Amino acid sequence: GMGVGGDWFDVIPLPSLRVAFVVGDVVGHGLEATAAMARLRTAVQTLADLDLDPGELLTHLDDLVLGFSSEQMTGESRTEPAVLGATCLYAVYDPVAGQCVAATAGHPPPAVLPPGDEPAFVGLVPGPPLGIGGMPFEVTEFAVQPGSMLAFFTDGLVESRGGDIDEGMDRLRSALAGANPSLALGEISQDIFDRVLPREPSDDVALLLARTRVLSPDQVAEWELDPDLSLVAHARELVTGRLSDWDLDELGFVTELVVSELVTNAIRYAGGPVGLRLIRDRVLVCEVSDPSSTQPRLRRARETDEGGRGLFLVAQLSDRWGCRFTSTGKTIWTEQPIGGSLV
Repeated sequence: GMGVGGDWFDVIPLPSLRVAFVVGDVVGHGLEATAAMARLRTAVQTLADLDLDPGELLTHLDDLVLGFSSEQMTGESRTEPAVLGATCLYAVYDPVAGQCVAATAGHPPPAVLPPGDEPAFVGLVPGPPLGIGGMPFEVTEFAVQPGSMLAFFTDGLVESRGGDIDEGMDRLRSALAGANPSLALGEISQDIFDRVLPREPSDDVALLLARTRVLSPDQVAEWELDPDLSLVAHARELVTGRLSDWDLDELGFVTELVVSELVTNAIRYAGGPVGLRLIRDRVLVCEVSDPSSTQPRLRRARETDEGGRGLFLVAQLSDRWGCRFTSTGKTIWTEQPIGGSLV
């Protein structure tokens, strides 16, 4: 049991075709470290489902670690001392914007290797390890070229006993620069391990590589509407017209109804401007954004109610739906499968 450790990584699909990359490192080795790692990983997966920005997610994770520490101090838990001082990096990549946002809790920054260029480490603002409490986690946004390779790793890859971490970072940069882009990511990972690690590593090592892509402009349509209820019919026309251009007429009825309900609610209860966006990939994503930060809630309307059924209809007609908050308000999104796509 002494050989197991607490390094982990995860890839979490998010709404609107975005994806979250997670890498973390728990202090120590053995079963206690592994149990702590599993608990942290589950917490991150749960928080990711809330679609928080990276800084807010790490803040909630930090609060949870402080709670784990309280359990340890009161004797209610004997398996969580390793969470104190654990590190974690959380990043979200958006293939529509070609942007990545990330925040770190004491974790090394990721490296980006653009196609035909030299690798570079992202200049993240360092945050404290988990369990310190009361400290902010700054969010950094950076552009990522299509076809770039992102490398997320734990300190065991670049740090060794008696060695300089800067030297380890230089070795990793050189290994990434020499990577053969035609190879599969698994083969590139093994090549990096062979070049960077000593024969007998003294710490756990985790490495996560990802290649990025960006959706083409003809896969995205977006409009901005004034807060005028008479424009709801125009919104339906815009959507059906674009679906016809995409040869997705079979989705027209449902999408038209979803857009009508969401845009009407946004104008009626949140004002404007109202953003409307369609994204076509393996699924059809419909987004309606407004300046309100009020969380929409499903409710069951009574037979005598004249309204209150809109969001219930949206939930029934969509394959998935949800809401995420932004710096300017909120976005309600829905997903529908295209053709025989499985979601």
